[in-house]
Amino acid sequence: MALGVTDLKKGQVFQLDGVPYRVIEYAQKVMGRGGSIVNVKIKSLLDGSVLAKTFKGNEAIEPADVTNQNVQYLYSSDAFLYFMDEETFEQFEVNRDILGEQFGYLKEGDRVQAQLFNGNVINIELPKNVPLLVTYTEDVVKGDTSGNVLKSATLETGIQVKVPAFIKQGDLVNIDTTNGSYRERVKD
Repeated sequence: MALGVTDLKKGQVFQLDGVPYRVIEYAQKVMGRGGSIVNVKIKSLLDGSVLAKTFKGNEAIEPADVTNQNVQYLYSSDAFLYFMDEETFEQFEVNRDILGEQFGYLKEGDRVQAQLFNGNVINIELPKNVPLLVTYTEDVVKGDTSGNVLKSATLETGIQVKVPAFIKQGDLVNIDTTNGSYRERVKD
């Protein structure tokens, strides 16, 4: 079943010239006499490239046959990430570049979603927020805890993020995987 141009809302996955894309921005412009065009920014799920594309109101768009599979992250090497399918217990590897900078939000044993297109893993979908342990941060100077004072903290995966002054070494914090920002301290 073909998609209409108005189905191309943010997050929608579709296929264009045999390549799966995800819509990252959507804008519809209604023209005179009932016609409309849709401007979208789309991201290739194969190589991560971003394109701007315009569709006319009567164009049919082919849905992409992308499936999700629950997998568990096992470990990494210099070039690859190793996962296990949670249903078949089959292990597989994907190029480390598939996650790019988001690799720092992944720790051994994490359960994530692998997206497959034509039987090949094209993306690893991380949860929106991940809890990570603060392994190092400077102690705050007494009296300097008011307002929005931020300091650097190193997390268990090695990445550094800005956290509020009251966060200390050993705290568990939720980090937003889309932009690397601190969300909240996880309560015991």
